[in-house]
Amino acid sequence: MSTRVTPVVIEGIVPVMLTPFDASGAIDYRGVERLIEWYLQHGCDALFAVCQSSEMQFLSLAERTELARFVVDIVGGRVPVVASGHISDDLDAQVQELQAMAATGADALVLVTNHLDPHNLGTETLLANLDYLLQRLPMGTPLGLYECPAPYRRLLSDEELQACIATGRFIMLKDVSCDLAVVKRRVALAEGSALRVLNANAAIAWDAMRAGSAGFNGVFTNVHPDLYKWLRLQSHVAPALAEELATFLVLAAVTEGMGYPALAKLYHQRIGTFASIQCRAIDYDVHERYWALEAVLDKVVAGTEHFRARIKALQGQHR
Repeated sequence: MSTRVTPVVIEGIVPVMLTPFDASGAIDYRGVERLIEWYLQHGCDALFAVCQSSEMQFLSLAERTELARFVVDIVGGRVPVVASGHISDDLDAQVQELQAMAATGADALVLVTNHLDPHNLGTETLLANLDYLLQRLPMGTPLGLYECPAPYRRLLSDEELQACIATGRFIMLKDVSCDLAVVKRRVALAEGSALRVLNANAAIAWDAMRAGSAGFNGVFTNVHPDLYKWLRLQSHVAPALAEELATFLVLAAVTEGMGYPALAKLYHQRIGTFASIQCRAIDYDVHERYWALEAVLDKVVAGTEHFRARIKALQGQHR
């Protein structure tokens, strides 16, 4: 049965928010506030709080809900805020955590697909668990779907996605297929519905946006969201520059394997957003493991500023 919810549109450049921690390991809320303002200053269209990049698997339920509520309060309606915090396999625990997150005031509540089918049993299990949750979540709360890669990547089948769309309650899918053909097919399936498909893979980011993906929701929105936004909205102005930028963004994102999210926190420590690069998800010294980490980040930063300067010059020519 389809039940329509209050229209909320999640599209454009949507960062997966980081969580800064202080030296004691507690959430650094001053750092969170500075991060929010940085996102907004760089043109982000919505924020995804309490997700894997936020280290949600390492936050207590109280921390997850407090963090989401804080983000909603600081944003103050300037852009939509979606939040997940969906980390449990037990259905009753899921109901508890999702109801608590729904009460934070976030514009949408994002469900993680692998927790809808914890043992990868298939469509029947996923849809039965989804129905159980939908009956217990606030009817007026818009919902999202997130193919989070941890603890395992549970991609939705076309049948499952269609079933979710048919409920009328889902407004976004964070697509982690990393497959342009799949993105195109999902965009077609969602046509005419409230659901927007947001690709999260940098390797296909520009191609996916040109193919109808409603935006980008990948981890390097934590370094240069404005470059992705220019590519989405203004690439037609300078096609050759867009080709160069798209290639740079792909290569920069390859460094995700070098200790992310500490890598992104190191960037934000450099620019004054964070006081520390401390993580709960990482229990090793990233500099010791990745010997050239600072040098690699230097190049990513240099490339980012290079393209920002070229875009600024281009915009000056068109005034």
